Amino acid sequence: MGLEEKYRDLTSLATDLGITDLQVREQNSVLYIDGTAKSAADKNKLWEVYGRIDPDFRAADAVVNIAVTEGVSREYTVENGDSLSKIAKAYGISWQDIFEANKDIISNPDLIQPGWKLKIPTL
Repeated sequence: MGLEEKYRDLTSLATDLGITDLQVREQNSVLYIDGTAKSAADKNKLWEVYGRIDPDFRAADAVVNIAVTEGVSREYTVENGDSLSKIAKAYGISWQDIFEANKDIISNPDLIQPGWKLKIPTL
């Protein structure tokens, strides 16, 4: 089985998700998959498929380099009593999307502070 065949589910999903600048190439018995996802959620979907193909991440026969370019539509200032879930529900997105867009500020998604200015991604 060739590498492109082994990772066909991954590359097909990348195409279906509209990964931009998608490049798939094999070099020195390693398959390189590069591109840019519209959201962290799309990138996570790719990692889930990769994990099904190589559950222990030990094959070392693929390099997946997917960047994320989420647009930021708004900025939100955290208030007392807020949680990422509550904020996400108000914007119709997942708390994971907000967490991914604000990893430079948030180290623990369960601990956000009033006054923090969070980026709210568009999907």
